[in-house]
Amino acid sequence: MILLVEDNPDDEALALRALKKANPKTQVVVARDGQQALDFVFGEGDYQGRNVAEQPVVIFLDMKLPKLNGLDVLRNIRNDQRTCLLPVVILTSSDESSDIKEAYRLGANSYINKPVNFTEFSRQMNLMGEYWLDINRPPLCKLQ
Repeated sequence: MILLVEDNPDDEALALRALKKANPKTQVVVARDGQQALDFVFGEGDYQGRNVAEQPVVIFLDMKLPKLNGLDVLRNIRNDQRTCLLPVVILTSSDESSDIKEAYRLGANSYINKPVNFTEFSRQMNLMGEYWLDINRPPLCKLQ
């Protein structure tokens, strides 16, 4: 399972299409704001009762989100012993060096700039899906 945290409907649609192409059997859960992402990960709010032992293989996290920005989401995930090892990839249009440094300081596994070109964005999402689902070996993280 992948958690895609994205508030832009166009980017969401492209990402979903590319990720499904990379691995059609993988479930992709979409959160449209930072609080919804944390609720999913920790089984709270609308996701209360969700089996939190089943965590995403990777979280693709936008930086500029409503309610709680991506860096705050990352900070919350990294500060909790139960989720601190979940792979988190920042996927954003921000190319600010301060954002990049802060994301890595907080423990991002990767920082990817969203290409403006739709074809390139789709290609990158496809490659990331293949890497994180087929090549990378993530730690086994389970909330208890």
